[in-house]
Amino acid sequence: MQMNADVLKAEFNAGGAIQTLLLHYVQAVYSELAQTAACNRLHTLEERLARWLLTVSERLESEDFPLTQEFIAQMLGVRRSGVTVAASTLSRAGMISYHRGHINILNREDLEATSCECYRVIQNEFARLLGMKPSKRAKKFF
Repeated sequence: MQMNADVLKAEFNAGGAIQTLLLHYVQAVYSELAQTAACNRLHTLEERLARWLLTVSERLESEDFPLTQEFIAQMLGVRRSGVTVAASTLSRAGMISYHRGHINILNREDLEATSCECYRVIQNEFARLLGMKPSKRAKKFF
């Protein structure tokens, strides 16, 4: 979907529902960024990996997706060897399967339980500001 930027600016400047929705969305994304920064500093790699895989799954609306360890390492700001260890831990616990750059979430409930509280904080913030679960935002905004 596309929209002329001038039309969007005019609608935004008019106030009303579009402005409110966009401002709430920006606030939710900023909250997600701040929570992720704190998460990257305070939580274990396994917890962060679980959170990040859940987020990717929601955005792609799939339990099955391609991701290399190199890319995951870059996104989490860790060495590839750390991702290998963390992914192996989640795999041995039956939460994910990981083979040659392909991840499948096998047990979402356990993965959510393994994830740090940041995952739920971010979900709750999107629900509070936009009235939807983060998995619904992909269709609505992208």
